[in-house]
Amino acid sequence: MKKTLLIILSISSFVLSSCISQKEISYFKGVNSDSAAVINKQFRTKPETIIGNGDVLLITVSALDPTAVAPFNLPLVMYNSPGSDKLYTSPTLQTYVVDTEGKINFPVLGTLKVSGLSKSEAITMLNEKLLPYLKNPIVNINFMNYEITVLGEVNRPGKYSVSNERITILEALGLAGDLTIYGIRKNVLIYRENNGKVEFERINLNSSDVFKSPYFYLQQNDIVYVEPNKVKTTSSQNIPLYLSTLSTLSAVTTTIFYLYK
Repeated sequence: MKKTLLIILSISSFVLSSCISQKEISYFKGVNSDSAAVINKQFRTKPETIIGNGDVLLITVSALDPTAVAPFNLPLVMYNSPGSDKLYTSPTLQTYVVDTEGKINFPVLGTLKVSGLSKSEAITMLNEKLLPYLKNPIVNINFMNYEITVLGEVNRPGKYSVSNERITILEALGLAGDLTIYGIRKNVLIYRENNGKVEFERINLNSSDVFKSPYFYLQQNDIVYVEPNKVKTTSSQNIPLYLSTLSTLSAVTTTIFYLYK
């Protein structure tokens, strides 16, 4: 009977050991006050956002003479109704979509190549081109489609807009309600399109090295994917059976233990 008890206890231990350990769900192992100094030395500042094909830009121009800047700040023009030839203007300014060749068609200045430029580089270029028309022009550029997507084992997967054009991998996961208990924290995938090329990077959230990664700050249109662990992928359809088995084993083990202790 003792042998039977030993077998049952072994099976119970095996089932219990299949549960997810705390080490697998904790973040930033090894981070403490001593490691903070090392992280701060290597911490990368946010890389400047690069304009890419398909980006939607809101470009505003200002100067001392508001009349002079009017041609460069076109209002959004719309038809009253489908098929109507009557137009009306909206207080919302016109946005510019970067085409497949990386260009926009800007008032007065014509076609401009902006893809591949950083935000500050595009502002500098526009300022220089506006000098023949305006005195001390001020250009501001905002991304209207700065979004990131979080998929996989998170509580609220979906697409999220970022108003301040600055978001870290941790903030993105926070928007998505954090990882579920089944998410693999040491192998989070980031998909990125950079200058027309696809990039993939994997980040280990269990390690403090995540703070040193050049992918710690996300870029517009990045996709974050959290893979499910083996417990989820192999037993998602059998969880009720496993719970029932575990409950039964636990009850039998307890009964035998009290009968033969």
